[in-house]
Order: sequence, then structure tokens, then C-alpha cells
Amino acid sequence: MKDWTFKGFSGQFDSHVREQLPWYELVTESVAYIARNYLPQDGLIYDIGCSTGNMTNALLPLVEERSAKIIAIDNDLSMIKAFEKNIKHSQVDTFCDYAQEFEYDNFDVAVVFLTAMFLPVEEQHNFFNKIFDRLNDGGAIIVVDKVCDEEGYFSTVMKRLTMFWKLKNGANAEDIINKELSLSGIQRPLDVHILRAFNAKQFFQLAEFKGWVIEK
Repeated sequence: MKDWTFKGFSGQFDSHVREQLPWYELVTESVAYIARNYLPQDGLIYDIGCSTGNMTNALLPLVEERSAKIIAIDNDLSMIKAFEKNIKHSQVDTFCDYAQEFEYDNFDVAVVFLTAMFLPVEEQHNFFNKIFDRLNDGGAIIVVDKVCDEEGYFSTVMKRLTMFWKLKNGANAEDIINKELSLSGIQRPLDVHILRAFNAKQFFQLAEFKGWVIEK
């Protein structure tokens, strides 16, 4: 069983993520609306783990309206190339770098969408400390990610619910199992205590995935 990787996966990413996560479009639009409440005129947004540009594309109308700027970051060059093919805009800059290593400017909104769970466990808390320190007063970090299991039987229910929605959305059962096994040691869901340290407020949950807002 080979380890899961996004490298060289940019051509399949958009269809894959929508098959695996039926709530993807709903939460993308929700995040873009939440950002509207925290982005000032001439503000700065970070799209951290930008992949092919889905989140940035949803934010562009707001960015144009507020004369703001987006900096999009991904550690896979093929994703950055796909992003730059999909989005050509004077108010968007891209960087190929690791989220936990990038040198951030002070900013107003950061979107961390299905990204933190791929950071090494020992770096997850430091990553959020790092970006929180750069967050301007009145700004927000919006996080959507997979979380560690709940306790007891409910954790089993949530795992089954995740699989149910993937199957209902047309994913192949064998592909679901193979991907889950290939994520062993690669994807480490967030411990919610990391976000609670920043008084994060939850706005979304479906099965093993949740969304939060960290304010400053």
C-alpha cells in the first residue's frame, strides 16, 4: 500500500474532493461569507493550502469589492501551476511553500481548509501560534478540517456517516478503503484542544469534519 500524496494530483483534485466530500461547495461558500465579516478595506487574506484555487475563486468578488489582496500558498508545485492556470488576477499572489515554514505578513483573514491535518502533529500547534501572532486585531482564522475521534460509540457512528456520504455521492467502496489505508501516518486529524486554546468557535460539522472561526 503506497502512501497517499497530492503531488501530481492536481488534474484529478477538483472532481475527487467533490466526490469524497459532498459538503465541499456548501462550506466553501460559507467560508467566503464568514470572511466578508472580518476583511477590511485594503485587507489581506491568506489561502493556506490553496490547491487548485477553489477557495480563492470564491473569495475573489469580496477581494475586488474591498480592494484587498489574497496570498495563496501550497507546498505542491503542480497545484500551484493548476491554480495559476485557473486564476489570473492582479490581486492574487501565489507561493509554493510549506504552511508551517512560510513567513507571513500581518493579515486580516486566513483560510486553512483541509490543510492542518496534513501537518506533522508536533507542528500543528506551533503553526496556529505562528499565524495567530500575525493576525490583525478584528481579524479571523477560518479552519475546516478532519478532527480526532469523539469518545465512545459516537466515534463509530461518525466514521460510518463519513463513509455513507462518500458512497451516496458515487465514490467506489474499494477506493474509499484504499484511500483510507494510504492515509496512515500521512493524515493526522486535528485535536480540537489545539483550537480551543484560541477560543475557536465552531460553525460546521458533518461526520468527522468540522469548521471553526478563531477571532482576535
